[in-house]
Amino acid sequence: MRIILLGPPGVGKGTYARFISEKYHLPNISIGNILRNYILNNKNSLLTNKITNFIKKGIMIPDNITIKIIKNRLYNLDCKKGFLLDGYPRNIVQANILKKENIKIDIILEFHIPKKQIIKRIIGRKIHLPSGRTYHIIFNPPKIKDKDDITGETLITRTDDNIITIKNRLKEYLRQTKPLIKYYNKDYINKKIIYKKINNTSSILDVKKKINDFLQKFNIKK
Repeated sequence: MRIILLGPPGVGKGTYARFISEKYHLPNISIGNILRNYILNNKNSLLTNKITNFIKKGIMIPDNITIKIIKNRLYNLDCKKGFLLDGYPRNIVQANILKKENIKIDIILEFHIPKKQIIKRIIGRKIHLPSGRTYHIIFNPPKIKDKDDITGETLITRTDDNIITIKNRLKEYLRQTKPLIKYYNKDYINKKIIYKKINNTSSILDVKKKINDFLQKFNIKK
């Protein structure tokens, strides 16, 4: 199955992307993780400097950069039986390009929390940069403070996890990404996709159960 996760920054898409990916053996394709790994491995390139500047300002990476990265990733052999897209598409232009490339999407999962909770969830977030695993000092703390549960490596705070950048990212989301909800709802009404809105204000275990119960209805096999 081919799944897209929608929702504002800080809503928890990364946490549940990993859950779905591991449970249903789907490649977890996060444009954010791909970009961060590119920066990590190409520190002195011109493209790295461009991407870094966009991220620091909370501005979306231009379509001509993200589209090339996503297309190359989706053409890998591990995506033939399905995939999960986290953080892409981020606007209607990108969604239309997926359609033009005949990249079929089966399910849209939209995650929602009240706006007031978003900043609280982002501030205090910790990340294991090589894998993209995310934690939170209150909502999802690591077993050992500031250490990744799997590797034991040190967790970091993202440079864009600050109040000014977060507010910019939320403005960008409202301007560019939120219209995708209406865009994909039209496909849902026309029975071209399956669409589910998930309230993410309860515990992680409760939300995982909601997701699993929903996906199992459509006979998605592990």
